[in-house]
Amino acid sequence: MIKLYGMGSPNVVKVYIALEEMGLSYEVAPVDVFTGKQFDAEFLKLNPNAKVPVIVDSDGPGGKPYTCFESGAILLYLAEKTGKFLSHDMAIKYNEIQWLMVQMSTVHFIRFAPAGNDYAKSRYTTQAIRVSEVIETRLAHHAYLGGAHYSVADMATYPWARNIPALLGEPVASKLPHTMKWVATINERPAVKAALAKVDAVRAATTAFDKAAAEDLDKVFGRGKFAAA
Repeated sequence: MIKLYGMGSPNVVKVYIALEEMGLSYEVAPVDVFTGKQFDAEFLKLNPNAKVPVIVDSDGPGGKPYTCFESGAILLYLAEKTGKFLSHDMAIKYNEIQWLMVQMSTVHFIRFAPAGNDYAKSRYTTQAIRVSEVIETRLAHHAYLGGAHYSVADMATYPWARNIPALLGEPVASKLPHTMKWVATINERPAVKAALAKVDAVRAATTAFDKAAAEDLDKVFGRGKFAAA
């Protein structure tokens, strides 16, 4: 049995999808990030970096419990554990890993920036659009990010890409037809539908960003009296 610690953010959604796609038994332990529960001592024992997602696999390597954090590492761990969604052909495998790393390092969108950050907002919106265009070019020539087959690279990128119309705007989405077709294809996967239904449940059990106290948000984002400098 795998225990998933998380909430409803895209980085957690990708792990829900992987667990469903790979047919693994799991239970969810909601972590109320926007009230700072990831800083609790017990959680820090699981991830000293105080972030979700985290999984604890009771049947890890050698049959011993194993804790894994960082969403990309979790996807690779689950793929290796099950032998699914990561090619055994070395060249294809590293195509899949390359695109997984693209998501991990660059595919994020501005959501929580307060007013007065126009330079930062412009810079990172530009970066988000540029990377979306790179993904669009890839998907114009390949069915999936790693090539011909659906893989952990797609599971990692889909939770972000499906929000392009809402976060970057419909005009941007309209210029990404191959990406939007790819999103629509993944939307219809039964495991993805099951995962998103469970994400809705954990969102209902945790505090939404717009309901969180200002001081809790300052702690989460390392600002105000919680800023290091």
